[in-house]
Amino acid sequence: MRHSFRFCLILLFVIGAFQSSVHGQTAQPLSLEQRKAFEKSANELQADVDQRALRADQAIFTKGLNWALKYDREFAPADVALIEKATQRARERQSLQTDAARPWATRRGKLALGYRSKIDHSVQPYGLIVPKSYDPKKPIRLDVVLHGSTRPVGMSELRFIARFDEGDGENPLPPDQPFIELHLLGRVENCYRWAGETDVFEAIESVCESYNVDRQRIVLRGMSMGASGTWHLGLKHPDRFVALGPYCGYVDTHRFSETPLPNFVKVGPLPEHQEAALHMLDSIDYAANAGVVPAIACMGEKDIFFQAHVLMGDAMQREGLTMINLISPGTGHVIDPVTHSEQLRRIGEHVAAAPRQPRELRFVTWTLKYNKCHWLELLSLDRHYVRSEIAAKLRDELLVIDEPKNITRFAIIASLLPAKPKTVRIGTAEFPFPQNEMRIVFAHVDGQWRKTTDDIQAGRKVPGLQGPIDDAFATPFLCVRGTGQPWNVAVQKYADASLSRFAEEWHHYFRGTLPVKDDVAVTNDDLQSRHLILFGDPGSNSLIAKSLSSLPLKWAKETLQFGDQEYSAAEHLPALIFPSPLSGMNQKYVVLNSGHTFRETELAKLNYLLFPRWGDWAVLKIDPQQKEGIALTEQVLRAGYFDEHWHFTNSTREP
Repeated sequence: MRHSFRFCLILLFVIGAFQSSVHGQTAQPLSLEQRKAFEKSANELQADVDQRALRADQAIFTKGLNWALKYDREFAPADVALIEKATQRARERQSLQTDAARPWATRRGKLALGYRSKIDHSVQPYGLIVPKSYDPKKPIRLDVVLHGSTRPVGMSELRFIARFDEGDGENPLPPDQPFIELHLLGRVENCYRWAGETDVFEAIESVCESYNVDRQRIVLRGMSMGASGTWHLGLKHPDRFVALGPYCGYVDTHRFSETPLPNFVKVGPLPEHQEAALHMLDSIDYAANAGVVPAIACMGEKDIFFQAHVLMGDAMQREGLTMINLISPGTGHVIDPVTHSEQLRRIGEHVAAAPRQPRELRFVTWTLKYNKCHWLELLSLDRHYVRSEIAAKLRDELLVIDEPKNITRFAIIASLLPAKPKTVRIGTAEFPFPQNEMRIVFAHVDGQWRKTTDDIQAGRKVPGLQGPIDDAFATPFLCVRGTGQPWNVAVQKYADASLSRFAEEWHHYFRGTLPVKDDVAVTNDDLQSRHLILFGDPGSNSLIAKSLSSLPLKWAKETLQFGDQEYSAAEHLPALIFPSPLSGMNQKYVVLNSGHTFRETELAKLNYLLFPRWGDWAVLKIDPQQKEGIALTEQVLRAGYFDEHWHFTNSTREP
C-alpha cells in the first residue's frame, strides 16, 4: 500500500495534475455575472497596460487574468479567490504613474515581478526572494531555481504569482540567506527549451538590472523538470554558472521515455534527422562540461527516475569525472530537507572557492547553438550534431590547445584569460600570441591551423545561425502573411491554417501573442532585427518572392524542385530555415511555412517530446480537399539538414 501511494504521488507530480491551491476543492463554471464582471475588469486593465505601456512588474496580474479567463472554464473556490486578488493587485500596481518610484524596489522577502520578453514582447512573471542582508552597494550571489513539471492551464500564471506575492509593503521578517533567489515560470511547461531557455537568461538580466548581482556567482538549481533544465542549461552554458544543483532530473530522451508510468510515451527508433536533433537537447551528451561547472546532484533512493542520475554518472565517468550524487535514503520523487541542506552547503563551498578565470578548459558541444566556454568560442564546425571538443591549458607563457575535434574555426578571448601567454600551440602548430588583440581567431585551412582576421567564414553555419527550424523561435521573430494573389489556392489555404495553428499553440503553450504582420506592413527595422517566418507562396507573399533566388530550391507555379526531386506545386510546399537574404549584414533567419515542428500533440503531453521533427527543411504534401473544421494535417515526404555551407545534401532520408 505504501509503495502504491508513493507511485501515485510521483505520477501526480510528473503530469502536473496536482495543484496545491485547488486540492480537495470542486471546480465549477463561473456564474454569468462573475464571468462578465471579471472579463470587464480584465479588459479595462489590459487597455490601461496597452495605452500607458506599463512596466511588466505592473502588468503581470492583468496578463494572468487574461490567460485564466481564456483557457479555463471551471474554477475551484481558491482559484476564484486568486482571480479576485489578482484584480485588486493589478489595480494597485497599475495606479502608479509610469515614472513613479516602485514601492517594491526596496522590499525584502518575497516579490512577484516580471519582464517583457524580447522574443514576442510578452509579459512573463517571475518570483524573487530578497534576503534581509541584501546591500545594494555589495554584489550578491544569485540562485536561479527552476520549477518542476506542471500542466499548462489558464490559471498557471496566477497560481505561480501567488507563491511570491505578499504585497509591496515592507516585510518585517524577511529571510536570512546569503543570496537572492530567482524563480521563473519559463512559459510553464517546456523543460526550459526554446523560448523557455531564453526566458531563463532574460529573467536573470531583469534581476541584474535592478539588483547588484555578482555575475560570477550565479547558481542554477531545480527539482524534477527543474533539475532536467539545470542539467540542460548548466552543462551547455558552463561559463554562465558557478555551480549546478539538479535534484531528480532526467538527462536523455530515449531512456527517460521508457519510465514505467502510464502517461509516458515511449520514444522508439527515430528517423536519422530526429535522432541527430537529440544531440542538441540531451544533456547527457554534454557531461564533459561538468569539469568546467561543478554539479552537486541529489536523488531519492526510491525515486522512479533514479536511473537518470545513474546514466549521467556513467557518462561523467567516461569523461574522467566523478559525479557527486547525494542519495536521500527511503525517499521517492520529493525533496528531502536534510539532503537538500547538504546540497546547498556544498554549493556554497564551490561558490566560495570557484576560480574567477579558469586556467584550464575542456568544452564539448554538438551544435554552434552552444558554442561558448569562458575564453573559448567555437565559430564553425566540420559537421553539426557530431561531438565537437576543444581542450586548453594555460601554462605560464604557453597556451596549449589539444587538436580540436570536429571544429574548423574558433576564437580565444584574450580579455578573459587569467594571464596573457607569449605562445599558443594548437596540436603541433605554434603561433606568437598577439599582445594587443582582444580576440584571436584561428581557422583550419588546407589541413593546417592558421591565424585569421575573419570571425566568420561567409556562407557557413555560424553561432546563432545554424538551425534547425525550431531555433528561429527562441529569439525575436516576426510571422508574415501574404496579401497577394496565391499561385495555388490549396497551398495558400494550408499556409493560412498553419499560421493560425501556430498562433493558437504559441498563445496557449508559450504564453504570449504571436507577432504577425502582413507582408506589405513589414518595415526595414523588422528585416534587420527579427527572424522572418513567411507563410504562403511566391505569389501571395512578396517577401518569399524577394528571397526566392537566394534559397536552395526552385519554386514555380506548376512545380517545386527541391534537391534532385520535383513535385507538383499544386499540392506540395517547402518548409525550411535559411540565412535571410533580406537582413543585410545582420544575421537573421528566414523560415518558410512552419512554426514549431512539434505540435499540440506533443505540447499537451510531456516536455521531453519537444524535440525537432523536421531538421532544417521538409517537403510537405497537403490535401487539396482539406475540409473546414478538420485538424490541419500534412504528409512529410522528406526532411533533413543542410550541410555546413547551407547546401542541400542528398544524404538525407525519408522520415
